[in-house]
Amino acid sequence: MTEPLFDAAFRDQLDCLLAWRRDVRHFQTRNLPDGLLDTLLEAACHGPSVGNAQPWRFVRIRSPERRAALIAEVDAQKRAAGEAYSGDRKALYETLKLHGLREAPEIVAVFCDEQSEAGHGLGRATMPETLCWSVVTAVQTLWLCARAHGIGLGWVSIINPAGMNALLDVPAHWRFIALLCLGYPERETDTPELVRHGWQDRLPPTTTRLER
Repeated sequence: MTEPLFDAAFRDQLDCLLAWRRDVRHFQTRNLPDGLLDTLLEAACHGPSVGNAQPWRFVRIRSPERRAALIAEVDAQKRAAGEAYSGDRKALYETLKLHGLREAPEIVAVFCDEQSEAGHGLGRATMPETLCWSVVTAVQTLWLCARAHGIGLGWVSIINPAGMNALLDVPAHWRFIALLCLGYPERETDTPELVRHGWQDRLPPTTTRLER
């Protein structure tokens, strides 16, 4: 097999992809092309995993009743979380759209199968949490691949994970990792929404990078 060449033009495109990857909350309602979600999930399965355990489990939400239950849960959690703020910060919080569960044509829940025998325990004897971290790398891989196809992805994190297994009728030992909305974004931007709305700016390198 011929080794691929990742030249300067490709690296520039990769930088562009990273810069334009956004956490999307505003979606068009039009459907994804047939088969595209399967293509994206297949790409996600190329993400790295400890011991090659591949512990990710993707659950596509097709039931309107389950979608409605997820919307009710997330809306309730947003209201509850809002109680922690006051004054101008609370007023700003109330204007934020934190999920696209109503509009997004596709919703995917992501779990980690912590009891899978795949990988035979390699690499996680001292850090078992790396199994779940492997699932997060699959989500990031999915995110970037989706963006390359012009598809937006939004990670809905304002949710209580305790009831997700029962709500989605999946094995109790699976650990909930993420609830994802996928679809065409209403607008394209290289600026994070929370930066645009004045919630949180990007941190400077002096804060995030250290040398020892």
